[in-house]
Amino acid sequence: MASGPTVLVTRTAPGCEDTAARLETEGYQPIVSPALGIAALSTSLPDLTDTAGLIFTSANGVGAFALRSDRRDLPAWCVGPATTEAANEEGFTRVHNADGDAEDLADFIAANADPAAGALLHVANDAAAGNLVSSLRGRGFDAIFAPLYTTRAAEQLSDEARTAFETSNVAAVLIHSAKGARGFAGLAKGLDLTDITCVAISARAAVPADALKWREISVAGAPNEDALINALQMACPPD
Repeated sequence: MASGPTVLVTRTAPGCEDTAARLETEGYQPIVSPALGIAALSTSLPDLTDTAGLIFTSANGVGAFALRSDRRDLPAWCVGPATTEAANEEGFTRVHNADGDAEDLADFIAANADPAAGALLHVANDAAAGNLVSSLRGRGFDAIFAPLYTTRAAEQLSDEARTAFETSNVAAVLIHSAKGARGFAGLAKGLDLTDITCVAISARAAVPADALKWREISVAGAPNEDALINALQMACPPD
């Protein structure tokens, strides 16, 4: 393990392990303690016969669909690099990367997809609430929301994370989503964060974290893993 600054990874599994591995290569010492857990929902996939494409706003959405269907021929419209990588790994043959956030994805789809081709299915967690679908419907698309999983706040920090906080050995905490930030806020009760930097993947993700007393909050320049790591390097350089 690297001997640089200790960084807590709160990202949901299995992506947290990818982030931890990336941190090690960048000279950090990662500790993994997901703020959220994933639970499958009993929601059924609609008939895909007339579906013109799938919309994914997270790697977990890709995984949830892959567990329910073997269709890999449908176009996969992905929000950013991590989701795109997950779609490629699952064997989707037509993968499109919006390289942004949900709003960027809606714009990207509107600019590159044909509303007359058929329905687009957004596979996501139930917290997404169909907002992306509503945006696309307003642009003339037949869009359907399929919540296949939910995220639940973790009940406690990992033993390694708790020990690191107790020994004042955490330099930074990575926040990957607004819901993750809220989950971490619940886990952080009683912890002294005044010497710790929060690095959030977006301004939206930083909002719930702002209620905690950090040394500082740094926001990534774009909502993706590369920008998040860059923000960490600027705020908390490796040794």
